[in-house]
Amino acid sequence: MRLVSTKDRGFEDALCELLSRGTTIEKDVEDSVEAILRDVKERGDLAIVEYTRRFDGVDIRGKIEVKKREFNRALKELSKDDVRVIEKTVERVYQFHSRQRLDSWFMTDEYGNLLGQRVTPIERAGIYVPGGKARYPSTVIMNGVPAKVAGVSELFMTTPPAEDGTIEPWVLVAAQVVGVDRVFRTGGVQAIAGLAYGTETIPKVDKIVGPGNIYVATAKKKVYGTVDIDMIAGPSEVLVINDGTGNARWMAMDLLSQAEHDELASAILITTSERMARRVIREVRTLLKGLERRDIAESSIKNYGLAIVVESLEEAVELSNRIAPEHLELFVEKPMALLGRIKNAGSIFLGKHTPEAFGDYVAGPNHTLPTGSTARFFSPLGVYDFLKFSGITLITPEGFNALAPLTERLARAEGLEAHRLSVAIRREEK
Repeated sequence: MRLVSTKDRGFEDALCELLSRGTTIEKDVEDSVEAILRDVKERGDLAIVEYTRRFDGVDIRGKIEVKKREFNRALKELSKDDVRVIEKTVERVYQFHSRQRLDSWFMTDEYGNLLGQRVTPIERAGIYVPGGKARYPSTVIMNGVPAKVAGVSELFMTTPPAEDGTIEPWVLVAAQVVGVDRVFRTGGVQAIAGLAYGTETIPKVDKIVGPGNIYVATAKKKVYGTVDIDMIAGPSEVLVINDGTGNARWMAMDLLSQAEHDELASAILITTSERMARRVIREVRTLLKGLERRDIAESSIKNYGLAIVVESLEEAVELSNRIAPEHLELFVEKPMALLGRIKNAGSIFLGKHTPEAFGDYVAGPNHTLPTGSTARFFSPLGVYDFLKFSGITLITPEGFNALAPLTERLARAEGLEAHRLSVAIRREEK
């Protein structure tokens, strides 16, 4: 993990290099993704089966959709305590997202015209859940709960099968508790294609959400416009702001909690104390030795780990706003004093007893977050992502007389004669 100061001559170059990681999509990736999308669009289930056999080594002929008995089996494989963890997490995430509900509204203006906004949920949404050797019940929860709160009519899920063709029990039980309607045993680009275009088995959806590797992210980018998507998520990242106080070992483990995601993950410490920076770096080295995912975390820390020394917390906040991190920890004595100055961050964690891991699982706020500095203009996944908004207009006779001259004049200015005449004809033929 490199130690740098904002005063160093090469600091800006080092920061730019760090922030640009994972932003380039190789042409062979794009070409491969486009070919699979096109094939699934043309051949449907047959292509889904062939690509799942090729990439996952599993034959899913006649077994694309997960059957009810598999859900029942998954429920038996988990202990009562495990199921309760899922239920409690869903409950907490549901309570938080329930506050995000938006209602339709109406108003009348000075002429008695009725104006308003109608809020309706999208009808079908698809969740992509990474799988194979991994298990991500939290992805099911974080992507499924806001859709259910919004009132999405049909919620579907795709996830890659394990080598034996099964789906991870934790994932299936989470899908049951959340209320996912149907689950499909396929992943990768072919799963995104199935949800975007529809096949004989997989229904076409209106929106696709959920994380994935570079191929999945590229596929989502390519189908945007045919369907909506949540965001193009890049490698995970955490930034810790520190005022020189607190437990260096805790901060080091918080940095490693993101570094263990993948080799491209970024872990950044910004502190006003060089002494603390060096202590954290030493703890990172020590703690790395005991991690199960040591190779991944070590590669991440070596290539994209950074401890930055600044002169003041004001400079730390300014730098953080430039970076616009996915996860931001304010590991300082008075975190609330800094909160008002934070402009760009996906999710903010206040104080020494708030590790980012709480946000990944049970705290309540969503963990599907903008990465790669996109927190400057993107927000966490929420209920609002599954809602549509329609403008409502009802013009009264009085309102018509008042607004007609304005409309006609603007239409004439834009050279749109039929627009003007659609108003004028009503005025002239009363």
